Amino acid sequence: MSTFQSSAALQRINPSPTLAATQMARDLKAAGRDVISLGAGEPDFDTPDFIKEAAIKAIRDGKTKYTNVDGIPELKQAIARKFKRDNDLNYDVSQIGVAPGGKAVLYNALVATLNPGDEVIIPAPYWVSYPDMTLLAGGEPVIVPTTQENNFKLTPEDLERAITPKTRWLIFNSPSNPTGAAYTQDEIKALTEVLMRHPHVWIMADDMYEHIVYDDFVFTTIAQVEPALYERTLTVNGASKAYAMTGWRLGYAGGPAPLIKAMAKVMSQSTSNPCSITQYACVAALDGDQSFLQERNAAFKARRDLVVDMLNEAEGITCSKPEGAFYVYPSCAGAIGKTTPEGVKIETDEDFTRELLQAEGVSAVFGTAFGLAPFFRVSYAASIEDMCEACTRIQRFCASLK
Repeated sequence: MSTFQSSAALQRINPSPTLAATQMARDLKAAGRDVISLGAGEPDFDTPDFIKEAAIKAIRDGKTKYTNVDGIPELKQAIARKFKRDNDLNYDVSQIGVAPGGKAVLYNALVATLNPGDEVIIPAPYWVSYPDMTLLAGGEPVIVPTTQENNFKLTPEDLERAITPKTRWLIFNSPSNPTGAAYTQDEIKALTEVLMRHPHVWIMADDMYEHIVYDDFVFTTIAQVEPALYERTLTVNGASKAYAMTGWRLGYAGGPAPLIKAMAKVMSQSTSNPCSITQYACVAALDGDQSFLQERNAAFKARRDLVVDMLNEAEGITCSKPEGAFYVYPSCAGAIGKTTPEGVKIETDEDFTRELLQAEGVSAVFGTAFGLAPFFRVSYAASIEDMCEACTRIQRFCASLK
């Protein structure tokens, strides 16, 4: 009987640590533990009713068949209107692609463009899937660390040093998962000045958290800031975060028509079209009343402020205040080298999050998973009561370390 052996490509990558942390919390809850999960990267709000009603109508109208591989015309037109309204970017429907989730958009673009040895610049901390998707597509991740002192933002100097003749893409995520850091227009402009000097480098602008920003922060995207980069920028977005549609699986992008066509070719031999019902629901989401976004942002902001204040009161923890998304990325450097009451020495941020879960039932994701240690990611997409209780437990855990 033959033994299973995975492909060399699969052996290059690791399972998603964020999904693993979420599943561990679920398993402990199922076993009866009192667990507060701060690991999930999804809003705790429900999908707005008007979007649900559009989906129900699509079902009743029989919109349940295969669609165009990369999106129905109605959705592509709605996406074009969104890009013009929110980002002052003009895209024809031939320049717009839709996929089953933002992750699929990014992966399709990498598979469609990377050859062995091509490099992809990824600032760290990064969303956990960027390097592994690059590896799976045959490319080589080039990780560029940032610092907490610089609010986890890529500097023009570090970008310049990272570019080589083999560089194919820069993946640029603002606001960021996992830090919540968001780049101002001036900060983006400084990066685009570097990119203008290197015409072989394309930009993948992951704008998934565009609508979740605070304190009068004004969001801008790269092709908007520097129109000369329009022809080599893929502007990526989706329905999951702003519209609380994570389970609906819908991502989209605007970019050069040949790239969009190549991405559709990948989908034609992999997933085929996104869910038809989700596509009609997303038309309603993009074209509908957007006022609920500000209401939800106000709730997120209150949680952010609470979490930042309470984490900074914990012994050994320092937490920056982010401009967007619904994450904070506190340093646990002050806990490294200490010992729990049970005699376990905290040597890494993974040790920290594991012992925190065991001792206090608080689930977070260790920073090494995002490429920068010793930190951990906290998602504040939970009720303010749960966030207050979770932070109280973190304070208690940190105080217990000797």
